[in-house]
Amino acid sequence: MADGMGASRRSFLKLGGAVALASTLNPVAKAAEGVEAQPGKGGKAGAKPKQTAGKTRLVDLVNPLQGTDSTSLFSRGNTLPIVAAPFAMAHWALQSSDANPWYFQPHDERLQGIRCTHQLSPWLGDYGQATFLPFNGEPSPAPAQRASSYRAGELKIAPHALKVKLMRYRCVLELTPTERCAAMRFTFEDAGAAGMFIDLPGEDAEAHLDAASGTITALTRANRGGVQKGFAAYYVVRCDAAITQFDVKELKGRRVAVVRFAAEAGKPVTLRVGTSFISFEQAARNLKGEVGDKSFDQVKSAAAAVWEETLGRVRIQGGTETQQRIFYSGLYRGLLFPRIWHEKDASGDIVHMSVYSGKVEPGVMYADHGYWDVYRAWYPMMALLYPERLSQILEAWVNAYKEGGWLPQFPCPGYRNCMTGSPLDFVFGDAVAKGIKGFDVQAAYAGLKKHATTPVAPGLGYGRPAVAEYEKLGYIPCDVVVGGLAETLDSAYGDFCIAQVARAAGFEADAAMFEKRSQNWRKSFDPKTHFLRGRLANGEWVEPFDQYEWGGPYVEGGPWQYRFFVLHDPKALMEAMGGREAFLANLEELVSQPPTFHVGMYGGEIHEMSEMAAVDFGQYAHSNQPSHHALYMFTVAGRRDRTQHWAHRVMNELYTVDDFCGDEDTGSMGAWYVLSSLGIYSMCPGKPEWMLGAPLFEEAVIHYPDGREIRIEAHSSKPGAFLNHVTLNGVEHKENSIQHAELLKGAKLVFSAS
Repeated sequence: MADGMGASRRSFLKLGGAVALASTLNPVAKAAEGVEAQPGKGGKAGAKPKQTAGKTRLVDLVNPLQGTDSTSLFSRGNTLPIVAAPFAMAHWALQSSDANPWYFQPHDERLQGIRCTHQLSPWLGDYGQATFLPFNGEPSPAPAQRASSYRAGELKIAPHALKVKLMRYRCVLELTPTERCAAMRFTFEDAGAAGMFIDLPGEDAEAHLDAASGTITALTRANRGGVQKGFAAYYVVRCDAAITQFDVKELKGRRVAVVRFAAEAGKPVTLRVGTSFISFEQAARNLKGEVGDKSFDQVKSAAAAVWEETLGRVRIQGGTETQQRIFYSGLYRGLLFPRIWHEKDASGDIVHMSVYSGKVEPGVMYADHGYWDVYRAWYPMMALLYPERLSQILEAWVNAYKEGGWLPQFPCPGYRNCMTGSPLDFVFGDAVAKGIKGFDVQAAYAGLKKHATTPVAPGLGYGRPAVAEYEKLGYIPCDVVVGGLAETLDSAYGDFCIAQVARAAGFEADAAMFEKRSQNWRKSFDPKTHFLRGRLANGEWVEPFDQYEWGGPYVEGGPWQYRFFVLHDPKALMEAMGGREAFLANLEELVSQPPTFHVGMYGGEIHEMSEMAAVDFGQYAHSNQPSHHALYMFTVAGRRDRTQHWAHRVMNELYTVDDFCGDEDTGSMGAWYVLSSLGIYSMCPGKPEWMLGAPLFEEAVIHYPDGREIRIEAHSSKPGAFLNHVTLNGVEHKENSIQHAELLKGAKLVFSAS
């Protein structure tokens, strides 16, 4: 996923002015256990897990540090070590440096504090953040000067809690979250004068102390865009130690509140922090409702219980301990975004400060989701595992349309110009196809049709580019829009998905029109090269053609990464390539050839190139989302054994407990692993079907609140054997896909090797 700051959305995406050397930065230097995994058992042949998900707390299997060892030059996830409730408004993360958006590096072993963060990705930056740090003595409030070392090996961090000892201050810092608030606990080893910094970015930031109540209020307006006029993040802080002194230090680009109190050796000081995007009063209300007078341990116990229940929607057995940790770490990542943006007012009604209208509006709202990244696996995963939460999230996107007049392209937290297409087409198309209810389908369709048929100026964070040209030519010319081929394919697939919503909304004629437009991908297929290629406004192909050159007609990839991007019509693509055997040969070439790339219009090596080149998967760049469906094209062509082979290699070689193989992007990488390890994948969101792969675990059970269960089993006595036999509810299943409705009834899906 890119930063969205380049010309015409895509120029020099994620270049960052630097060239990475893949030979010195390898994201898979520490591969997962069991590269030669036994299907259905996982791990090395005969290996047994040290523990199973049924015998330990699921939160203890999660590694929030996974993917944090990243830079702008090379991504192993580009994640943060987030402690938060599922989908929480407030995330809490370790901050080791504020010099750039990569503000936590696990090798720094020095902390500037715990940040309340709203950062979707370092490529888009943070907003409304505040950093908290206990101290003693007289340290400078400047971030680098106040920092304290810590022992990384002694850090304890889980989804629901963190605990770290600040060596400089001889203080144990603990934190546990709620949806909008947190409780912190400081335990100093030495008695005497102590205190806390509250670091607020922006020279217009404010902090005040109400001496009578001992309550601190603070606000920051810091943001990188996508917010309403007058935006602020509000904080209310209550400390159970008597505050002896309060000052606000004015530093360049920030204000730092310095709060002093007396510490007793070994006696904890508890801090309670409430946040809001509406007002101080609302922050105090959130704090009272979510934390109140509960002890730190009570809040921590409640947070652990919420995570245990949420992660427990799916329970796995078998595989190695490493594979189980990767599974639940990936699921945890998928349960962090999008973030809740709504709050409960004095009357108990759900309201939100709208980043679209600039007013407090009724109803739910979510923010911070890169649709371009997550429509491929995350939204289908939610439709399967958490349909009730997905329903509310979709309601929020409809509310965004009603409040701002357009569906957002990349809400962070509101309209942001980033990546290609209008990906909510795919999101709503999949929701309708898979029967998700609870949102206004009529309004959703109105928003989708508007951006698919109404020209808008570029760079607004909503709408499609070159609508008039697309309607006239059937493709988006590359001499009009950078990345025109990628935009064309997004538009054609988007039209297919809009057709599903149009039909659900009762507009049959519109559905037929959009389905006809969905065949526009054919105008970008070159019968001579058998690649999808960019065209100019005069109808000519973009020349010269270099099958390894990135950029130009393509976005964060090149001809090979986009060669199979016809999700809604793969059999027609197969025919266009010369039939099944030619199609399969092209797929094999995709994964087996050298990872050659030419930098093209980027002018230098962007991190996605480096990450593809670092591993031996040919042109299959699992490090970036456009490739994520490609392995399931083998299944389409009747070679599910090749899907099993390559999908298992990806899971066992490119995912580790410590790293991802590229930007994780708000749950997209984690969701791919979760679904693929279950043996299914929604190759075409917008169709009510799941392509079959092969499970990684002996057993996985999805438990729904109403008592329904989906049970998926894998049985094989031979390491690496192809699970060629499939039964559904005891009946042989010969199809290469399974209908979503069949699973939701409550199903038993068994894979075995005969």
